[in-house]
Amino acid sequence: MERHTTLGEFIIKNQQDFPYAKGELTALLSAIRLAGKMVNQEINKAGLAEIRGKAGNENVQGEVQAKLDVLANDMFISTLRDRGDICGLASEELEDFVVFNEDRHKNANYVVLFDPLDGSSNIDVDITVGTIFSIYRRISPTGTPVTLEDFLQPGVNQVAAGYLIYGSSTMLVYTTGNGVHGFTFDPGIGSFFLSHPDIKFPESGRIYSINEGNYVHFPQGIKKFIRWTQELDEADKRPFTSRYTGSLVADFHRNMLLGGVFLYPTGTTAPKGKLRLLYECNPMAFIAEQAGGMASDGYGRIMERQPTELHERAPFFCGCKKEVEKIEWFLKQED
Repeated sequence: MERHTTLGEFIIKNQQDFPYAKGELTALLSAIRLAGKMVNQEINKAGLAEIRGKAGNENVQGEVQAKLDVLANDMFISTLRDRGDICGLASEELEDFVVFNEDRHKNANYVVLFDPLDGSSNIDVDITVGTIFSIYRRISPTGTPVTLEDFLQPGVNQVAAGYLIYGSSTMLVYTTGNGVHGFTFDPGIGSFFLSHPDIKFPESGRIYSINEGNYVHFPQGIKKFIRWTQELDEADKRPFTSRYTGSLVADFHRNMLLGGVFLYPTGTTAPKGKLRLLYECNPMAFIAEQAGGMASDGYGRIMERQPTELHERAPFFCGCKKEVEKIEWFLKQED
């Protein structure tokens, strides 16, 4: 029986792919891997441990937090703090970024941004959720406290990004700018094993993922794209299939493996879009591009947008290149 490569072995073997390979990538991804295993364990026993439901608080976005939102956020912060390779972090659940001032962090060169539990409203009904993370090299001088500017970098500056998906199996998918690789968690052994090497989006797909309940609020270009996907055209393999779970990680993962496109446009209920540029759009865009897909704000490459605030929102279209280009075409026809 062939022995599969573990995540740790794969990272060490491919450390030369990391722009500043000095062991930092191994430590950072090891911390994320550990936190992900802890969150996975809590999700799997959520009903028994009475940690389903709402926590009774609102996050900085004005959204009611699930109990597991809070738990996952705390787990990632404490696990990352224990490592000396990052000087600060930012979370979708926190209003401000966190500065690490301990001695072991003084020479750290990296910041981490993350969404601890994407799609947490699905927890109570046992639908797939995930964690999204993004890693940047700081731009402020090493040895000084991390600054806001270290976090407000365009997505093209990411040195690594990935997600954990907690579903029928738990997977960690990541990129350092040299392809996308997926690792499946074996709970019996307690390790992630390489299961999906060099993942690629198909050139085009037959799935579209959007909350059509908001159709009346969508821009005309998006309405026309949706109608286009529903037209009968056997040569163009239409109509498409609609699949939407309310979890970006789940929809993105399916679309990357099977071929599809994810949409979250602007609208009267979300005038700037709903997804967060730093915690959701940029890391998923980095993964998409490295897998041969495309990610856009509707008018151009989303990773080139310059963030102006930690919790900035943006419209987001991501998936197979052909469909994302079609979305841009429809939107530009309406200008």
